[in-house]
Amino acid sequence: QVQLVESGGGLVQAGGSLRLSCAASGPTFKDHDMGWFRQAPGKERVFVADINWTGGTAHYADSVKGRFTISRDNAKNTVYLQMNNLKPEDTALYYCATAVGSRWTYDYWGQGTQVTVSS
Repeated sequence: QVQLVESGGGLVQAGGSLRLSCAASGPTFKDHDMGWFRQAPGKERVFVADINWTGGTAHYADSVKGRFTISRDNAKNTVYLQMNNLKPEDTALYYCATAVGSRWTYDYWGQGTQVTVSS
């Protein structure tokens, strides 16, 4: 059973930075793609960034390119999302997910961590 626990959210002023972490349980973490998604109030959950099992390939939503960086540490079973130059529109509940069943298809999710950016 895969479990994902996010942390690192909080309240920050526009232009500030936060680093989210997602700790995964299970011995096969290093074999799976990992992703970050977010859901703003009243909106659907959307893709933010993801990274392949080696950490060599990453994808980003256009809205965060150049500001956010996804990375992973397979020795620590942890994936990170470094968020710089935050904007009020980045306010959302951020979810970590892993693709166990097939590549780039996310089937296990964490509970989320809240990020609030004030103007």
